[in-house]
Amino acid sequence: MQISSVNDVKIYNLSHGKSLPEWLSDRKKRQLQKKDVDIQRRIELIQDFEMPTVCTSIKVSRDGQFVLAAGTYKPRIRCYDTYQLSLKFERCLDSDVVAFDILSDDYSKLVFLHCDRYVEFHSQHGHYYKTRIPKFGRDFSYHYPSCDLYFVGASSEVFRLNLEQGRFLNSLQTDAVENNVCDINPVHHLFATGSSEGRVECWDPRVRNRVGLLDCALSSLTEGAEVQGLPSITALKFNGSLAMAVGTSTGQVLHYDLRSNQPLLVKDHFYNLPIKSLNFHDQLDLIVSADSKIIKVWNKDTGKLFSSIQPQTHINDVCIYPNSGMLFTANEDPKMNTFYVPALGPAPRWCSFLDNLTEELEESPESTVYDDYKFVTRKDLENLGLSHLVGSSLLRAYMHGYFMDIRLYHKVKSMANPFAYEEYRKDKIRQKIEESRTQRVQVKKLPKVNKELALKLMEEGDDEAEMTSRKKKGKALPSILGDDRFKMMFENPEYQVDEQSEEFRLLNPIVSKVEQKRKKKLRLLAQQAAASQQAAEDEEEPEGKGSSEEESSDDDKSWVEEVREQRRLLWQEGRDRRRQERKEGDRNTVLLEREQSGGGKSSNTAESKKSSQLQFYQIKAGEEFRSFNDMARKQKLQKTSLEDRLKLEEHTGPNNVADTAVGSKQLTFTLKKSEQQTKQQQAEREHHEERKKLRRSAGHLSSGRGRGWGGRGRGRGRGRH
Repeated sequence: MQISSVNDVKIYNLSHGKSLPEWLSDRKKRQLQKKDVDIQRRIELIQDFEMPTVCTSIKVSRDGQFVLAAGTYKPRIRCYDTYQLSLKFERCLDSDVVAFDILSDDYSKLVFLHCDRYVEFHSQHGHYYKTRIPKFGRDFSYHYPSCDLYFVGASSEVFRLNLEQGRFLNSLQTDAVENNVCDINPVHHLFATGSSEGRVECWDPRVRNRVGLLDCALSSLTEGAEVQGLPSITALKFNGSLAMAVGTSTGQVLHYDLRSNQPLLVKDHFYNLPIKSLNFHDQLDLIVSADSKIIKVWNKDTGKLFSSIQPQTHINDVCIYPNSGMLFTANEDPKMNTFYVPALGPAPRWCSFLDNLTEELEESPESTVYDDYKFVTRKDLENLGLSHLVGSSLLRAYMHGYFMDIRLYHKVKSMANPFAYEEYRKDKIRQKIEESRTQRVQVKKLPKVNKELALKLMEEGDDEAEMTSRKKKGKALPSILGDDRFKMMFENPEYQVDEQSEEFRLLNPIVSKVEQKRKKKLRLLAQQAAASQQAAEDEEEPEGKGSSEEESSDDDKSWVEEVREQRRLLWQEGRDRRRQERKEGDRNTVLLEREQSGGGKSSNTAESKKSSQLQFYQIKAGEEFRSFNDMARKQKLQKTSLEDRLKLEEHTGPNNVADTAVGSKQLTFTLKKSEQQTKQQQAEREHHEERKKLRRSAGHLSSGRGRGWGGRGRGRGRGRH
């Protein structure tokens, strides 16, 4: 529970408190409730008073026994029984709920307006009927005398659905392009709708004619207010027979008397956010208005602020429990807030114990969600040396990391870096001293971080300042050193430029050549400016300028050569590094083998010593070193036809070649054949051998007359055969 005081009005947030993770077991939750004082002092007024993700709207039935809330995800409606202080039922819906209303005194008759134009009716047992309206709806109101539902939305028409006859009636045609909200007066049943153009139209349901029009957009503008757009109507509420409150999209609330077209009072929230909800508190003549950030309670006659409530999350809807000081809010958060303001009224009958509790409660510090657990990533675990705890009960996997006990985290953190606090303290003291020194006379000196970069920027700034001073109307550009956006680059050591990195060494020749070109250009411009001042009439080119194309080509060649040289040096350093690592690995392997052979000297034979030594393999003559020639073979195979490749695979068999840094490995796969296939192939092989033995040679039939001799001889040859 959290206690706050605004204008000497105490506000009790009954939903505030430590939230237990859902993945904790019931046994663990009970243990925490016994040990943790904050959890013991937490008040769970209604059990499971929350939504899976977001709650969009909340209402209380007229008999005061049931609290209904609509939310997502997935779209659903939840009904809570205040007499039992628990959830009564939950029903999932097909789409998100835009607005809903309770037609009966209890939960037995409900109407839901969905975002996909469907209107769904629920009875006591559940879903009853579903129909569809012609346009997308935004709000609706129920006219009790005629059993009509009035729907407003993305249309100029107001659709009427009669629940007694079960059919749509003739629509009301308004002058607005779109209508956002609507309401019906509970006394004389005047129907009012608020448009996106900032107007409120009032209709008499008995004759279906418009009886009044209010231009709230112009009335909401106060003196000195900045107009950014036309304010639209986002909230509308009647009170009694003559009072009406209108909320706009720019954060103003207008209090009207229906007998006048000018507002009695205009109250500004000063947040420039649309008004989400309006409620009247008749006992104290107050208006409770809410936007997405704050709830304000103020006097409807004077506009004096009574109190205000600012939750931690954005507000979607506000509902006041009748004849009490309790408020329910629907938020952009799973938890639905419950506020109790004793100054507005007593606690409801079903939670009358709150009056006794509020006298004993004291302010408690605000606690964060899961403040007994620390979220760490896998990289954090590696830095702390706790990677071996993955999979144990000390770490709980969640999203891209783990939850661990905050006490264990602090203990390991202090052991991993025991001097972290001292270093942090020294850095803070050094920063304070440097801040105090800035008030003294400043001496131009280089910063401690990135001195070379700062020196280069200073030289560039001096050159540009000299050039601008030569011009009459020139203005010097601001320097990076004096810009607060880049000051951390010269103060934080983490931004130090690593001149030995590969990226810096490859880019440095290009940058240096660009700097040389820029300096040369500045020098030429300075010479031109000096020459123009001395002889304004002389328009010839200054001597010694030379050909710019030849210079640029020479510069391009020079920096290309430098980049190539840097690449060659980087490759050579990488090769030497890998060779050194390989030597160290071989040395470690030899030492390990010597230790193993020395430990078992008495029991090992000469053969075991020979096997424990390193073995080297030599490439024989005729073998191919595939790491260099494999690409040529693959390119040659790609140019051959499919028939030739299949023939090659039949001879060599399917294989797989894996290239490594020291050579290649070729794996040959042979498909295992069944016994029947083996017997069949053996029989075919024997049959071919038998046919070869029976075949007679026809070599003696060849004549020496040539291949193209006539068919006569060939015919005789066939006849002899």
